[in-house]
Amino acid sequence: MKILHLVEHVREAGNGGVNVAVDLACLQADLGHRVGVVSKGGDYEKLLRQHGVQHFKADQSSKLGKYIQYLKQYIAAMRDFQPDIVHSHTMVSVTAAWLLKNLGRYRLVATVHNEFQKSAVLMGLADKVIVVSKAGARLMHQRGISKQKLCVVLNANIGSPRFRPLASCRPLLIHSPAIVTVAGLHIRKGHIELIKAFEKIAARFPKAHLYLVGDGSGRAQIEAAANQTSVTHRIHFEGFQPEPQKYLLSSDIFVLASHREPFGLAIAEAREAGCAVIASNVDGIPEVVERGKAGILFEAQNVDALATVIADLLGDQKKLEFWQQQAKKNLGWLKVDRLVQETLAVYQQLTPDNTSAITRKPLNTI
Repeated sequence: MKILHLVEHVREAGNGGVNVAVDLACLQADLGHRVGVVSKGGDYEKLLRQHGVQHFKADQSSKLGKYIQYLKQYIAAMRDFQPDIVHSHTMVSVTAAWLLKNLGRYRLVATVHNEFQKSAVLMGLADKVIVVSKAGARLMHQRGISKQKLCVVLNANIGSPRFRPLASCRPLLIHSPAIVTVAGLHIRKGHIELIKAFEKIAARFPKAHLYLVGDGSGRAQIEAAANQTSVTHRIHFEGFQPEPQKYLLSSDIFVLASHREPFGLAIAEAREAGCAVIASNVDGIPEVVERGKAGILFEAQNVDALATVIADLLGDQKKLEFWQQQAKKNLGWLKVDRLVQETLAVYQQLTPDNTSAITRKPLNTI
């Protein structure tokens, strides 16, 4: 099968949609499929080449002049590659692939990586729409995309070709007990609430430190919130880290306090590393922590509730260890191989005569 992925870039920047597209491309190629990626390029081009994935340069933009240029670049890639399946990971690329679908004679698949964005409804142009959580699928259906088009393929990243095996990662020497979050520094990720919650419990646990791993457009505002606290010296902005596992292996508690979150791939990484997980009860997050079996859920944007849960774990070593053990159970479904197989199964629905797609498990329904 010839599979062409469309993504904005392939930079190593912590972008979940990019990471999923790169994982899929590499592992689909490893299974013997011919795979290409269309993007404006980035750090992962080398990794793609190592797995035999062909890369085509194209600069996505919604501005008319640049969009026309993107269409030309996409046409050139499509004619060269002649895909059976085009798999779009962005709103801009799905419109381009849809406009030129008859010219290319391929089937179009789109993955919705941020279903809470209003423009995500454009992904409904595809023949099949992959949504990364059941909660996201319900929302997309409410927006008018038919159940026949929607396929739930839960996200996964354990065993990603982007990372070396966890056993070969060395923990960092950081303060203990350590609370960590790995997320882009955007307001919707809930860093400000986490900082406020940490300040509430800091006096009770004077040795605790908070580590914020990630970067983003909200950094100045989030740093300002930290500087307004009485414990700013115990709040560490670590920036983007290509190997966040070093922090996770050294931390006691992982927190994801997002206001909106399609899935929360960092939770999977935290679970594998054995952190006790605390996460907001929104969107796809409950599915990543198995409805509270593998992590503690709290009401999003509720600073008091978050502070209470953090203090509860820091103040009770047995409870902390229990949740650390719970996090590491039942990780098989979070391995990237399952994501690859179920994605191939979606392609197979559209290309039943192509027997090269390998499937193992039935698809989820909404």
